[in-house]
Amino acid sequence: MKIAVTAANGKLGSSIVEELKKEIGSENVIGIVRTPEKATHLGVEVRKGDYKSRDEYNEALKGVDKVLLISGMDDPQKRIQQHRNVIEAAKQNGVTKIVYTSIVGDEENNAFSPVVQSNRQTEKDVQNSGLDWAIGRNGIYIEPDLEYIGNYKIDGEIRNSAGEGRCTYTSRKELGFAYAKMLLNDELNGQTYNLVGEPITQQELADLINKIYKTDLKFTPVPYDDYKKERIEELGDFIGNIIAGIYKGISDGANDVPSDFEKVTGRAHKSTIELIKEYKQQS
Repeated sequence: MKIAVTAANGKLGSSIVEELKKEIGSENVIGIVRTPEKATHLGVEVRKGDYKSRDEYNEALKGVDKVLLISGMDDPQKRIQQHRNVIEAAKQNGVTKIVYTSIVGDEENNAFSPVVQSNRQTEKDVQNSGLDWAIGRNGIYIEPDLEYIGNYKIDGEIRNSAGEGRCTYTSRKELGFAYAKMLLNDELNGQTYNLVGEPITQQELADLINKIYKTDLKFTPVPYDDYKKERIEELGDFIGNIIAGIYKGISDGANDVPSDFEKVTGRAHKSTIELIKEYKQQS
């Protein structure tokens, strides 16, 4: 059985490839990437595939039994057709199953919603593909907060507009483990799963970081409009708006969802403090 992972040299793709190698051996895993020379570190067969090119995916998916489709990074409206290129190429090549990495989030009420909507459209396209399928909705990654710790230390605070909203953080490593199971266990077919950890507030996140990193951070809640202005000034319109939208979603409760992680993997999702410890040990 050959399993292909798209966008395999990204951080999530690499994590899924590593888990699959453990489960079925590197000879049965194929990484599909835009620039193959950047993916030699994966230790698996690498094929060229750009989401914008149906023809490249027709070639890349030859002889593949199952494919893991990682959500693209392009403009939300462009992603829908790009993902369809992969789905159509999978059908043409006789792929039997497609697993899609979607996201948790609010479809209507914030600047992140267009990204969520485009993911929901691809979910529908996967469900209507005629192939066996399974969909994961990823929680927010813990890693960006931990990569940002140097800045938090300088500022002495975690500052955003999430208020008392609770967020179910996950990690790319946990997601890699879950997606390998979803690809290999056909009893999970035909369902959509929230791949998330425990719900915590930003204050609790600050407390946990303080415990592991021996920092003294506090959480400073900021009104949404002020936070959006700050993010846009620092990151530009597109990314600034999206980041502000994510924290608006947390504030509104969009990221406080029940977890299906144990149903998918057979074990509980690691606690947030375990995710932080694991990250610190590896960095």
